[in-house]
Amino acid sequence: MAPRLLLVHSPLVGRETWEPVAAELAGRGWPVAVPDLTGTIPDGPPYATAQAEVIARSAAGQPAVLAGQPTVLIGHSGAGSLLAAAGARIDQVSGYIFVDAGLPIPGQTWLETVPAELAAQVREMADDQGWLPPRPQWWGDEVMAELIADPGARRRFAAGCPRLPLAMFTEVHPPVPPQRPAAPSAYLQLSDGYDDEAARARTRLAGDQAAQPPPGDADRAQLRHRGASRATRRVTGATAMMSWARRPP
Repeated sequence: MAPRLLLVHSPLVGRETWEPVAAELAGRGWPVAVPDLTGTIPDGPPYATAQAEVIARSAAGQPAVLAGQPTVLIGHSGAGSLLAAAGARIDQVSGYIFVDAGLPIPGQTWLETVPAELAAQVREMADDQGWLPPRPQWWGDEVMAELIADPGARRRFAAGCPRLPLAMFTEVHPPVPPQRPAAPSAYLQLSDGYDDEAARARTRLAGDQAAQPPPGDADRAQLRHRGASRATRRVTGATAMMSWARRPP
């Protein structure tokens, strides 16, 4: 029985990050869902806990035909820090895949885990009410055009990105729940911007798998559009590795 795949987008952007890959996976017969975390923003803190609960509810809300089917949690970018907490709330988690993603950061804030220059930039961008502009505005039009060449796709991605509260970046992430189910893990690196995280994953996931693209491959971290088919192949390949990997995240 193929596992159902939950593709979790970074809380800093929207579900459009994963939609092209989800469509490819569904077309290949995989049960797949993309939880929408943007609805947690207006409700206020605790953000990480609320986001983990949304992911878990998405797993529980799958069609009855999938009842009892194992779940693989697949997180991109900032979603990586949520996977362990979400997995503790889901029955039959059969694996975790971190795709160009951060690792869980219990007891730390997001700002504590990024370079000092980026942390300072984030604080400076906040307005008097503590809100930051949507993530695409952090990069600017030129960088966005490099990341997503298709104008229509770029507009759809930007439209799904919410304004972000500074409080989400200064919030201390809760400890990983002790009831987290043991399951294998893999790290799938698609871009050189995640070299440091992939290196940390090799240490923390020792005995599991840290999957990297061939030298010279330049899939961007956003996993979409022209890279969707390649990202899909690698996600399915990493899912297959779960049959012999043995350690939790």
